[in-house]
This record gives sequence, structure tokens and C-alpha cells, in this order.
Amino acid sequence: MSQYDFDVAVIGGGSGGYAAARTAAAEGLKTAVIEGGSEVGGLCILRGCMPTKALLHAAEVMHTVSHPEKFGIRAEGVTFDFAKVMARKNSLIQEFADYRVQQLNSGKFAFIRAQARFADEHSLELADASGATRTLSAAHFILATGSRITPSPLADLDTVGYLTSDSALALDRLPRSMIVLGGGAVALEFAQFFIRFGVKVTLIQRSLHVLHEMDTDAARVVEQVFRREGAAVYTGTKLMSARALGSQKEVTFEHSGELRRVLADEIFYALGRTPNIAGLGLDRIGVELEFSRIRTNDHMQTSIPHIYAAGDCTGLHEIVHIAIQQGETAAFNIAHPDVRRSIDYRLLSEVVFTDPQVAAVGLTEKRAHVRNIPYIVASYPFADHGKSLIMGATDGFVKLLADQQTGEILGGSCVGPMGGELIHEIIAAMFRRMTVNELALMPHYHPTLAEIWTYPAEELAEQVR
Repeated sequence: MSQYDFDVAVIGGGSGGYAAARTAAAEGLKTAVIEGGSEVGGLCILRGCMPTKALLHAAEVMHTVSHPEKFGIRAEGVTFDFAKVMARKNSLIQEFADYRVQQLNSGKFAFIRAQARFADEHSLELADASGATRTLSAAHFILATGSRITPSPLADLDTVGYLTSDSALALDRLPRSMIVLGGGAVALEFAQFFIRFGVKVTLIQRSLHVLHEMDTDAARVVEQVFRREGAAVYTGTKLMSARALGSQKEVTFEHSGELRRVLADEIFYALGRTPNIAGLGLDRIGVELEFSRIRTNDHMQTSIPHIYAAGDCTGLHEIVHIAIQQGETAAFNIAHPDVRRSIDYRLLSEVVFTDPQVAAVGLTEKRAHVRNIPYIVASYPFADHGKSLIMGATDGFVKLLADQQTGEILGGSCVGPMGGELIHEIIAAMFRRMTVNELALMPHYHPTLAEIWTYPAEELAEQVR
């Protein structure tokens, strides 16, 4: 490898890129991280997981203190200071970002601020902020360039203007009303944040239900809660046009065979993200793409064996802990080509941080049907569970899928209080390939939210042959 400047060059300093570089350096490989963005930290820290969850927690506190009546508590005239809500979020994000910069500048690897573009299969053209250029060569590369907002499907929207998950984080005041386009995690989390801070929200989703990749019963709970909190929710729609009307914005869409128009102060566009690979020069060297994402195998290799990829630019699972696993897998395989590891998505998990939270691991019923995997299933509602009744958090349910022959747990879903925390019991159980019989027998403290898992486990244990 001595003929090259580096053994490994990682393009991108976000969660996946940092994990890859840390792993490669720990394996004794001479490593460089190249980051060309104006900010350092990656999507999760700067505009994804951390800022949005900070805002959602504030919204949850606001909602709780504004509706204490069911607990026999009075709280009148509850107000908020939006500038302080945003300032707290900014302070937290600055702290997280500063720590990431510290990690990248730790000296374990070279950290280079520049835009990178492939010159050939083993070299990059680097351009820094001053316009100065140079060339860097490496034996291996790991692409971890993340994602960007998907362009809008309507030219009208670009003319009218809209907020995205990036720009909404920089708001200095709240609009009175908002149209949210989309029904995925980003759309729902931002929508509920705005709802709970008094914005009149209309949510427009193309699919028949929000969270269309999850099971329909989970989606229905979220839709019901949003409507109860005052949002107008339209699903199964087709966007037609958008235009400005004075100081407001109008969106026209088809719904149930009718043409509908909605007016609001602002539009929030949340129809997905796209791998951020433009400008890398992948076409120069023949890296193959699949639906605009970098295609990789189970070892995280691209179509060119010495070039790997990890994180959102691979497009399969835009989740930070998956990006970290992919980055670590790529770096390990570069260091150990004779004992390569394969990425395993059996424990694929996801959480939507609405209230109630929606979480799943492994198989959902939708995934099982698509893959033609037989299963048995049981669920149990929070509305009939002691601790959730005490908390006044009765929306939703837990659900388990299992193999009827062996009883092994194949998947779990949770729609309810602390769902993102509760799902980890099933992640742990599936990691050890536990059966529903074992889960049912495992002691659970009473009264806790976690003991709700024992009810579907007991039901399924009776069905196992």
C-alpha cells in the first residue's frame, strides 16, 4: 500500500464516515477523512436526529403541562418562548458538533477540509475553500457522503417556496398555519412539533396511510392521534399544483376523487432525501448506481472492489446506527480481506419519535407478506395495561411475530409511550434468538411499561407446536 498517500480515504465526516475512519485507524491503517461541507458533524448531529428530538421533547413538555386535567392538576395560561426553545436546541447541537470536530481532529487520522472528486480509481482531486487544489491517492476508499433533500415533484413548489427539515430548524418565529407534504418520519415528527406549539397543520400524504412502510395498524394510531390534536390528515392523495395567494400559499390535490385546495402561511416539504453523490465523479470510474443510490454488496463494497460505501449514500436504510455498522463493516473488511464480515439486517430497527412513538425491529407483517415468510402474531393494547393507564398514555399497542415451529421471535412493533425505549427489549431478545416461551417466562417488574411484552408472548407461546 506504500505507493499511495493513504491506505484508506473516507469521504464524509458524519456518523458513518467517522465510524469507518475510527475503525480503520484502530486496525493500523493510514487513514484520511475528507469533509467538504460548510459544517462538520453529519446529518444526525446538525439537521437530523439530535435537533429534531430536542424540539420534539420541548413539544412533549408543552403538551403535557398544557393538558394536566386528567391527573387532577390545574395549569392555566401556559405559554412558551419560541426563541428560547430554539436557542436550547442550538446550544445542544453546538455541543454535539464541537465534540465531533474534536473526534475528527484527534490525530488518529488525517482530517482534510476539501471537496473531493475522483480523478481515477485510486486518486481524488481535492479543492479547499480557497480554491486551491491538490491530488490525494489511496489504496481503498469509503464513500460516506450522506444525503440531501429530494427535489420537489412540482415546479410550482419551487416558485412558491417551502420549508424543509433543514430550513425549519432555523426558524425564528412560528407560522400560524402550515401544510405538511409527506407522511414519513420527518413529516410526522415536524408536524407534531408544530401542532403542539399552536400551528394549524394540514398533512397531505400520497400513500393510503402515513408511515406506509410500517404496518397499517400502527399508522392508524398515529393518524387518529394527529386528528385528535387538531390536524387535518389527508391520505391517498395526488399533488396537483401550488401557488402564492397574497401572503399565503395554496396547495391543490386530489383526494377521494375530489379536487381540494388548502391555504396556509407556510409549506413544509418532507417527501424524502436523496443520496448526496453529485460531484463525486463516480461516472468517471464506473461505480454502479441503483435508483440513484450507490449499490453495495453485503461487505459494503461497490462495483469496484477497493471502493466501499456506507450510510445514507447507499440509500437502503437511512438510520444512523445502520450507517455506523456499515462504516465499521467496510473498514474491517479492508483491514481483513480474508475474514470479511457481512452486514446483517436481521435486527433492522426504526423509531418514529412522535407521541405515541412508533418502533419496530425485524419483521413487520408487511415485510413478512412481501418475503412470503410464515409467522404467528399477537398484540396487546396499552389501553388495558396498568402502567400506561397510570400514565394516561393509552394509545397504541405492542405486537410480536414468531415462528410457529420453533417459537423464535421474528419481529416486534410498539406504538405507544416510550416505544423507542421499549423496542430494545425485543432487539435484545432477537439478538439472542429468544423464543416467545423464554420471553414469557422472563421476570418483568410490576408495574412497568416493559411487562406489556409478556402478554403477546404468552399468547404466542400457547400456539407453538
